[in-house]
Amino acid sequence: MPQIIEGILTTRNEDGTTNVAPMGPIVRPDWTEFVFRPFPTSVTYHNLKRTGQGVFHVTDDVRLIVEAALDLPSPEREFQPTSRVEGEVLAQTCRWYEVEVQSIDESGQRPRMAARVVAEGRIRDFCGFNRAKHAIVEATILATRLHLLTRGEVDRQIAMLGVTVEKTASPEDAEVFEIVRRFVREHVPPTPIEA
Repeated sequence: MPQIIEGILTTRNEDGTTNVAPMGPIVRPDWTEFVFRPFPTSVTYHNLKRTGQGVFHVTDDVRLIVEAALDLPSPEREFQPTSRVEGEVLAQTCRWYEVEVQSIDESGQRPRMAARVVAEGRIRDFCGFNRAKHAIVEATILATRLHLLTRGEVDRQIAMLGVTVEKTASPEDAEVFEIVRRFVREHVPPTPIEA
């Protein structure tokens, strides 16, 4: 049965640079086909539509996920060349899949871009997520939904997730959680009426 796998998708921008974005495609059990559902206003959507190519990455590096999701600069981000598509592989990832878009269905609210894997590789083993890493990913998802939630709701959920991070995070992961907290503090305007 296909499942949604959270990861990172790199695509080629018109100026030749690499766009790095979070993506949760529907993945076949044999990992040969993915269905991407990017927002139609996103850079990822426009790049996939224009080039028909990208690289999907599976990673356990929460810093990479946070930086991609919150569109934060990353001086440590390194790339490796691809073998079959125009693009780049994130060096800090575990596994990667070069994909070519086979069809695009734009009849729904979000386009569905069916792609097949044309090359794949492994850089290192996937170590998994402990409770802190899961909490950081959830906090990051909250941070991408600031326009949909009240400040009170965001603050409550971040505080709850913070308890888990404080108990189980490595020093590096605690630092990444603080990046998310700072992003939320700087981007959530106070609302006059809290729901």
